[in-house]
Amino acid sequence: MWGRMDMNPTDIADVTSATYIYLMNGNPPGANWSALFNPGERVRLRFINASSMTIFDVRIPGLPMTVAQADGNCIQPVTVDEFRIGVAETYDVIVQPHEETAYTIFAQPQSRGSYARGTLTPRMGMTAEIPPIDSYPLRTMADMGMGGMAHMKGVKMDGMPSDQMPGMQGMQMSDNSMPAMKTMDMSGMKDRDMSAMSHTHVDEHTGALNEPAGMTPFPQPGPSTTRLIPPPSQMMSRPTQTLEGEAPLHIGPQVVGVAMQTSPQLHDAGDGLNGNGRRVLTYADLRALYRGVDGRTPTREIILHLTGNMERFIWGFDGRKLSQAEPIHLKLGERVRFVLINDTMMEHPIHLHGLWSELENGNGEFSPYKHTLIVKPAERVSYLVSADTPGRWAFHCHLQYHMEAGMFRTVVVS
Repeated sequence: MWGRMDMNPTDIADVTSATYIYLMNGNPPGANWSALFNPGERVRLRFINASSMTIFDVRIPGLPMTVAQADGNCIQPVTVDEFRIGVAETYDVIVQPHEETAYTIFAQPQSRGSYARGTLTPRMGMTAEIPPIDSYPLRTMADMGMGGMAHMKGVKMDGMPSDQMPGMQGMQMSDNSMPAMKTMDMSGMKDRDMSAMSHTHVDEHTGALNEPAGMTPFPQPGPSTTRLIPPPSQMMSRPTQTLEGEAPLHIGPQVVGVAMQTSPQLHDAGDGLNGNGRRVLTYADLRALYRGVDGRTPTREIILHLTGNMERFIWGFDGRKLSQAEPIHLKLGERVRFVLINDTMMEHPIHLHGLWSELENGNGEFSPYKHTLIVKPAERVSYLVSADTPGRWAFHCHLQYHMEAGMFRTVVVS
């Protein structure tokens, strides 16, 4: 069924350890790149994800890491056992090994299978045990943006025809039919959710997904939607997953599906990390050490949907690749809010050159400054940008093949 939907629950990465050998400072695991320390001293380790297509999960078993910088900017120190690092992201961590023993620096790809490895040691030639690789993560219906199924993270499906599954008929997908949900157990879904979902349908004229009465509206994506933001005194509260003023996209080869419900997932460590028994860094943990330099309220929002077709390997913003899209224009000195909505089932580390991105993670004027942000499946992320540097800036997914296939835009500040 996942294949008939142009989706795959194991499609975590495009290139895996079946092809790649993972390196640490240019060295394969068997070469055991090593770094020296004196017991008791504080050591700063700067982790840079310099890969082309791999998101890594990093830990040093037996040695807590205090994260002090994200993308080169100071944050309030937070101690963790593990962190996920997207392509182009950097994290500076402080460790303080007290014993005269070696520690393994272990970086496993999100798709598991193999690892990059080095050793932190008081003497050359020492090694430490290499931990076992974690189990392979699987996508769930929640990763498809099926909001009513968000509580079903990690469940299995079990051969049920689609005509017996009222939650499936209304899902906005490609023109492929959905004959059978072969790996999903629907018993955990509330009857109310199933009944309501059975009345969703696609408008034959606009391609928009119409939600049933009483349900949370589904987001309707549009091409690089820009809208003015009224003064705070005039702003009305609205459901977090609803974005106004967006024209619907056409479902087809360039856009396999649109997430029915999206939300911030900043407290979520990510697929393959939740519930592993370790303290894992999340974006919600990042709090800038210093106040931001621009406290102005943004005057407009720029809404971009991350879209694609995993089977045909088509990627883009709002269903368009770079050659089909106009640049995003910012006025020099203006302050804007970017909203990224991931309608695909893969993580995308989105990188904005030339300008800092102030991630809106609830820390207000202490929002962390980053240049690359991982956007999870069915996630909505927002960040503020001060257009303080004129020029033509690249704005793209940092997974090399996604960028080359079209998930790329130009931001022009003038």
